[in-house]
Amino acid sequence: MPRGAVGEIAIGGPCLARGYHARPEATAEKFIPDPFSRAAGARLYLSGDLARQRADGAIDFVGRIDGQVKIRGFRIELGEIDAALRKFAGVRDVAVVDREDGPNGSKRLVAYLVVDSSQTSANPSAELRLFLGERLPAYMVPSAFVTLDRLPLTPTGKVDRRALPPPPPAVVLDDAPFAAPHGPVETALAEVWCRVLRRERVGVHDNFFDLGGDSILSIQIVARAREVGVRITPKQLFQHQTIAELARVAQSTTEAPQIALGPETGPVPLTPIQRWFL
Repeated sequence: MPRGAVGEIAIGGPCLARGYHARPEATAEKFIPDPFSRAAGARLYLSGDLARQRADGAIDFVGRIDGQVKIRGFRIELGEIDAALRKFAGVRDVAVVDREDGPNGSKRLVAYLVVDSSQTSANPSAELRLFLGERLPAYMVPSAFVTLDRLPLTPTGKVDRRALPPPPPAVVLDDAPFAAPHGPVETALAEVWCRVLRRERVGVHDNFFDLGGDSILSIQIVARAREVGVRITPKQLFQHQTIAELARVAQSTTEAPQIALGPETGPVPLTPIQRWFL
């Protein structure tokens, strides 16, 4: 690769191992012929580490090949999220993975944490979302946070991602007291949430993330809310996670959406929201 471009680090030389013990498929995948050596049988080991070479010859480590994922069109370096989470007080160990057990079988980011309970709250999810929301793009904020006593490890000491438990399912609030929206802003937000979260109804005190929302869906919420005249930001959604709280912020910064009323004797014309959902 040219200098400055990201490539995979390959290791060669006389001290290179022969391969993985009793794992011929892994050996064939990672130990390849060395195209730069004239020695018979010379091989290179593909490390899986990504790096770039600077103009002075120094090599900067970038991340892992298996740490880059693509979720709903966004390329995400899991290592960047790991590094940001480790800066949160009380986080002792962390592993961020992409899972396909999200709502409707879609991929989502899940963060597994080992925390010091003396420095964190009993349920630090809301604090972690806000913390990451101020440091990373919204699409890089995990949709679920799972605390563990320890991270499962492979015999070689790496995190055993296959042994990580699935996060708890989204909280179902159908049996909880339902608080209907009031006013044009709450009504607009409730209809947008129903549309994006695929729910029949949403109460104004229901938590966006407990309903299955995540950082990617928050971007859709913001975009579709603006289409119906409600201006909010992803950061506001992370800070105010219910419709009631979010509507107060939106009302203080934008004009309420205009809902047209027809004459008393005639039919009521469709609102922008109704036209959009049709």
